[in-house]
Amino acid sequence: MRIFICILLFTVSVTVGWAENLCLVENNALELPKTIRADLYRGQTEFTLAMLEAIQKATPNENIFFSPYSTFHALLLAYFGADGKTEQELVQALRLQWAKNKKHVNRGYRLEKQMRYTRSKKMPLEFSAADRIYFEKSINLAECMKENFIDELESLDFRNKAEEGRKEINNWIANITRNEIPEMLSPGDVSSESQMVLANAAYFKGQWSDKFDANDTTQEIFYTTPSQHSFVPMMHKRGTFNMAVDDNLGAYVLQMPYLTSQDEEADSEISMIIILPPFIEGALENVLTKLKPESLENALKNASPKEIDISLPKFEFEQNLELVPILRKLGINTLFDHSADLRGFSAETNLMFGDAKHVAKIKVDEEGSTAAAATVVFSFRSSRPVEPTKFECNHPFMFLIYDSKVNAVLFTGIYRDPKTQK
Repeated sequence: MRIFICILLFTVSVTVGWAENLCLVENNALELPKTIRADLYRGQTEFTLAMLEAIQKATPNENIFFSPYSTFHALLLAYFGADGKTEQELVQALRLQWAKNKKHVNRGYRLEKQMRYTRSKKMPLEFSAADRIYFEKSINLAECMKENFIDELESLDFRNKAEEGRKEINNWIANITRNEIPEMLSPGDVSSESQMVLANAAYFKGQWSDKFDANDTTQEIFYTTPSQHSFVPMMHKRGTFNMAVDDNLGAYVLQMPYLTSQDEEADSEISMIIILPPFIEGALENVLTKLKPESLENALKNASPKEIDISLPKFEFEQNLELVPILRKLGINTLFDHSADLRGFSAETNLMFGDAKHVAKIKVDEEGSTAAAATVVFSFRSSRPVEPTKFECNHPFMFLIYDSKVNAVLFTGIYRDPKTQK
């Protein structure tokens, strides 16, 4: 299975002004909350589910795929340079109310980044993510920002060499995504007026702990609606997997692990979680309404090993998202207009983000995955079998690539229509 994901935000305007230097230097580590990393991950999960619901409402009949992990981390970089109302909006949207100040959030960001790097060296699967802000070289950045974000900040000559800058950013994104997203920025996206480009790129490639046999893949019906269906290559596998029949969500929840250790008997830390509602009108929307960090954790906690037959479509699709309307629904507004307060980045220049884009691809096959980046009342309890022996994904379902070690959603999506895939 393969997933490629990239998120990019870019700015095109600038006005001269003055701003106080907002420093993130950590003076006393003993003051930091002990749960700082867990708090950061929990906020990310809440942001994930809110963003998924917003995208679902904006595109109710389409497949969905994006990386909330990637989006969250890109917005974190904007938060570190934000102040005033812009900072307040980002605190609310990113669920950072637990932190006393930016030092706490920055520490959590650093701990998470170091932990992710250390774990990646020990796993047979690939997961890499990187954040970077490209600034017009004439902008005088705050010293504390340069000190705290050595790896994330880079100057380019947008004013005189905009096209070269665009190509350099595209090359960086292509490198992170193993060349799966080679042209994130199109000609003209970066101009001599551009002041900053905030980019985040992530790549994931994982192998199922228990692969599907390609010889068992057959053409079968997938029901988009009760009256619309099409044929898809359906993969089949029989085995023992953790599954929950969750009455609260009104869905079956299946955990399909990736190989995350050289020891094939070891428990997997990263899995694809498939949430399959019954095939009745409004069932998927009902799940999204009820899906919260607590309900997801409870469903996974209550899952138990069961021997079942799995039927899962083999699919591949790409999604391009215009993020600004989605982020505005989450309460992030001033970041994209002239009232943006990003004085933490520069004491001499007022900046704003002009646009936000997100490109994501996913491929699910027999080997594994690769990726780069109103409540409806119905009786689930009375209509479901107590101990199902089949898990048939032949109608719309939701999926997450989930890191159980830290309770983080790396990628998520909804598969509802085979006709819209590549």
